[in-house]
Amino acid sequence: MDKEYVMQIAQTIKMQLVSMTPMPVFMSWGVTEFVATVFKDLPALRLEVNGRLHTGYVIIALNGSDYYEVYLLKGASSECVNEEVCFDELGDVIDRAIESGTDKEEYDNFCHQQLAVLVSGKRA
Repeated sequence: MDKEYVMQIAQTIKMQLVSMTPMPVFMSWGVTEFVATVFKDLPALRLEVNGRLHTGYVIIALNGSDYYEVYLLKGASSECVNEEVCFDELGDVIDRAIESGTDKEEYDNFCHQQLAVLVSGKRA
C-alpha cells in the first residue's frame, strides 16, 4: 500500500477524532502515541491508550465502504468493536470501548468518586 496514502488517511482520522471528540473525553483515554499503519490491508491510525476499561492499542482503519473499523489490541489478541463507524461517531465508539462503558450511571459514579479523591487528596 502506498506510504503517502496511508499517512494521509491516518492524518485525516487523527484530525477528525481530535476535532469531533470533546477534549475532556479524549484526555481521559491517556493517549500516548499516534502511528500511521496498515491493519488487515487497510490504511489506519493506531493509538496507544490507557483507559479505564482498556489499556493497549486502538486501531481505526478506513474500509472500502468509507466507514471506519475500530479494533482494540492487547498483546496478540484483537477485538473488532465496530466495523461501520462514521467519522462523527468515532469518539463515542472509542470512549464506550476503552473508558466509559455502556452503563452511564456506573461511569458517573466512578467519575464522582475520582473527583472526591482529587478534592480530598485521599484514596477512596
